[in-house]
Amino acid sequence: MPSEFDLIRRHFTRPARHTELAVGDDAALLAPRPGMRLVVSTDMLVAGTHFFADTDPEGLGWKTLAVNVSDLAAMGAEPRWAFLALALPRADEAWIAAFARGFFACADTFGVDLAGGDTTRGPLTLSVTIAGEVPAGAAITRGGARAGDELWISGQPGRAALGF
Repeated sequence: MPSEFDLIRRHFTRPARHTELAVGDDAALLAPRPGMRLVVSTDMLVAGTHFFADTDPEGLGWKTLAVNVSDLAAMGAEPRWAFLALALPRADEAWIAAFARGFFACADTFGVDLAGGDTTRGPLTLSVTIAGEVPAGAAITRGGARAGDELWISGQPGRAALGF
């Protein structure tokens, strides 16, 4: 059985575009651009609660990151760094490879570096902490909504609940 470090090296280590130090060390080194503020969000997906355990792993990899990218987009932020924590019931190489393909397809689409994370054995649980940048004073917050503002919706609202 491959070690945790073998799985990380094989499936989750690749060159980073805008991270000084990413996967493979004790922590990441991030450098926000001048005049920018960090925006950070975390989401967790648990098998049986947020998705079925037999869900296609490649699609699940995409979804795991996409729900976090969406949180940053809602605040007007550009996503830049993600930290992925996985609890896996077993080290299924084919499942992990497919999950990583989906995760990195989403990362490439939105320009996100995987900057670190963790893996452990346990019930299938996927957690991403994402960080991005927004110009100082430009974050869109829920408290900023006013009567008469327009509300724009993209995609298909409610679609995430279709699985259940």
